[in-house]
Amino acid sequence: MTIKPLYLVMAAAAAAVFLPTLMSRTYAGELNKVIPAPVSDTASTGSTEVAVLAGGCFWGQQGVFAHVNGVSKVVSGYAGGTKQTANYDQVSNGTTGHAEVVEITYDPRKVTFGQLLRIYFSVAHDPTELNRQGPDTGTQYRSEIFAVTPAQEATARAYIAQLDAAHVFAAPIATKVEPLKAFYPAEAYHQDYLFLNPGEAYIRVNDLPKIAALKQVWPDSYREKPVLLAQK
Repeated sequence: MTIKPLYLVMAAAAAAVFLPTLMSRTYAGELNKVIPAPVSDTASTGSTEVAVLAGGCFWGQQGVFAHVNGVSKVVSGYAGGTKQTANYDQVSNGTTGHAEVVEITYDPRKVTFGQLLRIYFSVAHDPTELNRQGPDTGTQYRSEIFAVTPAQEATARAYIAQLDAAHVFAAPIATKVEPLKAFYPAEAYHQDYLFLNPGEAYIRVNDLPKIAALKQVWPDSYREKPVLLAQK
């Protein structure tokens, strides 16, 4: 029997551990699925509503929804934990209960909550990944809908059940749904981060392809000029 050098044995062992994870990872460029609209959607007579969604790093989520017609503001922040721990240093430890989220202010006469969810599930992130998105791992990067109203919660739960029943995705949807207790804006340097740093390698690989997918898959929902907090 030929004895392999130790470094080859170690490399093979590492590959056995990490290769399945790498092979199962969904990359941003693959988020381009056309999915059916919700059978039921929230009804509204107002001109302004808010949705709070978690789907990985908030830089990319803010970048996607800032390009959606009918959206007037997108703020990166935290939800799921307490005010005392709602800061990047602590949330990054994955022990605060928070998820990185975006708070989306929109006109329901132009884009409904259900339509936002359609974008969220199809091009903004992979809803089948548990506690991770792309290269980011931890509960702070989980897929979760923080319902602002009971109607949003009902719509979200019904839509997840609809998509799972239709086997739209190869794996079950991992997205959690719970009522929003509070939203905490992230630090100023996180706001509009994608648009201020478009040449950064992380942004080019993980986030810009999501915006390209939005334009390709949902052209009627896409607007070329994004809404930025700096403009407010």
